[in-house]
Amino acid sequence: MYDVRRWWGRNWLKAVLAVAALGLALGVRQSRAGFLVEAYRALTLPLHLGAPSQSDLADARVRELQQRLEEVESRNAQLQTLLNYRKTLPVEGIASPVIGRSADRWWQQITLGRGTADGIQQGAIVMAPGGVVGRVTAVTPHTSRVLLVSDPGSRIGISVTRSRYMGYLRGKSDRTATVEFFDKLPDVKPGDAIVTSAYSQFFPAGLPIGRIVAIDTKKSLAPEAVVELSAPLSTLEWVTVLPHNPELFQQFQEPTPVTPSGSGNPKPNPNSGTNPAPKPPATPRASAN
Repeated sequence: MYDVRRWWGRNWLKAVLAVAALGLALGVRQSRAGFLVEAYRALTLPLHLGAPSQSDLADARVRELQQRLEEVESRNAQLQTLLNYRKTLPVEGIASPVIGRSADRWWQQITLGRGTADGIQQGAIVMAPGGVVGRVTAVTPHTSRVLLVSDPGSRIGISVTRSRYMGYLRGKSDRTATVEFFDKLPDVKPGDAIVTSAYSQFFPAGLPIGRIVAIDTKKSLAPEAVVELSAPLSTLEWVTVLPHNPELFQQFQEPTPVTPSGSGNPKPNPNSGTNPAPKPPATPRASAN
């Protein structure tokens, strides 16, 4: 007992300071731990509040399935339209998806997901509901490159179904094209339908291209017309590829009869039904292509 008192008398100050230091250390540690806990709670609180519930996840899944269903229905409608269109063509075509299109050449060319392995050859004609899309200019076993009619480098011989006046069409890199007529005073007007003519090197006669929307008669050499292309070139997803065989297209002639214009003598249309004889007459007739 005497020894403890003597030790305490000599070291009481050190003992008090040590206990105080230990208590301070424990307090600081607890306060630091509490601070870290509170900071963690503050940082993770938004995450806990924003965590999706089971109903939220179910709603998101339903919305995703609805969007997928809409996409499937849209594709089915496009394929049905293409199927119905193929039934109107005189020759059997090859349905092909559009798998490639460059943003800087949007109106110039497209790439198809069919090639020589599917029966497609260079020079084949590409159609879509509405009319001519273009022609195949290059082909591999499983892909094809198509030059669109809207390409400025495209040249197609055309004729006006109403008056049979002819010219050639060139693309403008948009939904319209320009037609230059061979005649200086052609009988044409807005609304006239334009089809390929027999003078077209790459297309058979009678394929629909578009309709005239404007005419410029001030051109020095010959009038020009602006034609709205009938094929939906800007939104193509599926097309029909036809072989370039003129003999197969003999029956594909524009059925629109010729309406007399009142000025001059319009050229006859052999499809107008005015000649009941099954064979064409022996006298020369103007071409309806």
